[in-house]
Amino acid sequence: MKRVFGALVVALFAAAAIVVSWPELLRLEREFPFAQLVALRPLLIGAFVAIALLFLLLSLGRRIRAFCLWITLVSLVAAAGGAGTLALRGLGAETLPPKTADSIRVMTWNTAGPATDAQTIAETAVAMQADIVALPETTMDTGRAVAVAMRERGRPMWAHVDSYEGPDSWDANSTALLISPELGDYSVIESEARGTTNTTIVPSAVAMPVDGDGPVVVAVHAVAPRPDEMASWRSDLQWLADQCATDDVIMAGDFNATLDHMARLGIDDADLGRCHDAARSTGNGGIGTWPTDVPAPLGAPIDHIMATASWKPEGSVVISSLDDSGSDHRPLVVQYTRR
Repeated sequence: MKRVFGALVVALFAAAAIVVSWPELLRLEREFPFAQLVALRPLLIGAFVAIALLFLLLSLGRRIRAFCLWITLVSLVAAAGGAGTLALRGLGAETLPPKTADSIRVMTWNTAGPATDAQTIAETAVAMQADIVALPETTMDTGRAVAVAMRERGRPMWAHVDSYEGPDSWDANSTALLISPELGDYSVIESEARGTTNTTIVPSAVAMPVDGDGPVVVAVHAVAPRPDEMASWRSDLQWLADQCATDDVIMAGDFNATLDHMARLGIDDADLGRCHDAARSTGNGGIGTWPTDVPAPLGAPIDHIMATASWKPEGSVVISSLDDSGSDHRPLVVQYTRR
């Protein structure tokens, strides 16, 4: 009887390990609490390693040795599977290739409102030679200040902002988007909060080219998957997938989602709609962009830069040197060339 009970516990533990590590197998990747657990995959790996060590020690007792060794084995397999997933997505590429006349660079940084000053943002964007800068949680005033500071440093930008009107002045109500004049003139599509033309709680900015041959640019900010906002979060991810349905789109920003959450939202072999995640393609897909108070390899990669197949990612970098700048997100920069 004890053996049967032990086998049942091991089976249940193995099932739980599979569900929390790969919830997409049962289509639970966008359901509470599995969405929250899989977002911090490095911590899951650490938890399974800790369980393995604990039960390895407990296996010194003869009466429960077999049971403990089975739990240890399951834990190690789950940890190894999670580590393998991160390794396949990329555990760190620290440099970008030289920029050429045919390449563009895209930068995204959730600035956490006034936590990050405009000069720091501008200096970073200029140093990265960014042509497109997506800034979730950045007001129109700050966006303009960044554009002015970049112009003074020899890199002029047009500033566009989408915002939601509301009773409070929450900085997440605004998303700024800077685009180089070299890509042509752009116009931001008018949006409506809680409607079908934008993300639901916090705004994204969709900029369409008025002239020139630049891509459609989407500065992304999806709501965080809090327990009371799960439906809105799922709606946001679907809306973002729908924005990437044409052939020439670049999306950048705070998706509040990892690649695990995007399962079944991609078309063909893409990650979201027709868009492919550049960090995964260039060796940084497993590096955390949030939060900055934990090392990047242990964080959650919830900030992304994605593009359709018209754009080839040549390199990416997650900037960790600005972790003390005020924001709880790290900047992400990608270099593209048109195919």
